[in-house]
Amino acid sequence: MVLTPQQLDRHKRHILLKEIGGPGVQKLLGARVSIIGAGALGGPCAMYLAAAGVGEIELWDADTVERSNLQRQIQFTEADIGEAKVGVLADRLRAANPDCRVSLQPHRWHVAHKLAGDILIDATDNYETRFELNRVAHASGRYLVSGAATRWSGQISVFASGVVQEAPCYQCFVPEPPPDAEACEDVGVVGPVTGVVASHMALETLKLLTGAGRPLVGKISVIDGLGGVARQIGLPRDPACPVCGSGS
Repeated sequence: MVLTPQQLDRHKRHILLKEIGGPGVQKLLGARVSIIGAGALGGPCAMYLAAAGVGEIELWDADTVERSNLQRQIQFTEADIGEAKVGVLADRLRAANPDCRVSLQPHRWHVAHKLAGDILIDATDNYETRFELNRVAHASGRYLVSGAATRWSGQISVFASGVVQEAPCYQCFVPEPPPDAEACEDVGVVGPVTGVVASHMALETLKLLTGAGRPLVGKISVIDGLGGVARQIGLPRDPACPVCGSGS
């Protein structure tokens, strides 16, 4: 694939990076990702990926824009209230980068639905969907980039049990839904924390697509917004995991 003069101009800051360069930009242009969730995590993540030149982005979300979303879902405005999130976000992505092909799925993803992406991005807010996405990623041999945020904290990881030998999957990290799980609609979340998590999800996706650096496989990056610190926690594979362990 030969880059056009316009593409060379758009992506020259990435081309200057030895870890990406022209070949990396070409990989991005030929890449496909599926983002499940178009809200506080999926929206900014998608915007960074489109700006970076990812060739095709598949968006899944059944929700419409509500005023309460605007505190953190910066891809939306007052004028978008009542509109389908995937439709509005798709317009933003195309406006940012006309080369980006956007596929809209204006309904909630279910395990029966096929996902087109080479990489799956979990930007959801419920454990049932997270578990299903994890099973699909493992069974189909795809990376799963996952993020979450609540209150003042967030976390990011890359689950690669179907790709990297001995790598853990999401269910190694969360064996079952916590009985006291908190949703941001119940306990709140500070807007910039979702932006930090979403940006890091986009960063991990770009690393996977270009082969740059070391992705967060087997690690959880935990952000403490109040303390202003971030730390990494090692995550081993659970041999008894029902998805990727010996009992699967």
